[in-house]
Amino acid sequence: MRILVAILIVLAGAAAYGADTLAKELEPLRPFIGKTWKGQFKNSTPEKPRVDVAKWERALNGQAVRIIHSVNEGSYGGESIIMWNRKNQRLEYHYFTTAGFMTQGTMKVEGKKLITRETVTGGEVTEVEATNELTADGKLRVTAQYFKDGKPAGGREMTYEEAPNAQVNFK
Repeated sequence: MRILVAILIVLAGAAAYGADTLAKELEPLRPFIGKTWKGQFKNSTPEKPRVDVAKWERALNGQAVRIIHSVNEGSYGGESIIMWNRKNQRLEYHYFTTAGFMTQGTMKVEGKKLITRETVTGGEVTEVEATNELTADGKLRVTAQYFKDGKPAGGREMTYEEAPNAQVNFK
């Protein structure tokens, strides 16, 4: 009986350890993972709120990071998977949306900043460059610049706060 209990304790410890591991190349993303973030668009008003909720989580046994997000309870949303590409020696991701377009991009880590560049397939915009930055006060600031055929086509800037009880919803 003692042997059985010892085995169960070892297995439980191994399972707990494994549930938190990440591929070493994904470790710089750890401060974002396990958190749900909520931000309001600059043009949001009490009459017409525009709110984005994004959840970052460990995926695929720590070999990937998954981000799901939704705007206004699912009027728009998407899902990203970030992985280390061994051949290209860089972080790469794919983003799929409820609007029917998708992107493929690369990510560089610079301190507490994630710098992304992506190519859009099936959308009005053809490229996006963005910076996700953890600020000293624990917020997540996102700035994005959109391009259409190499020319600037707008952008956005948002600040997210941790919102553990916020939900990502899809219709």
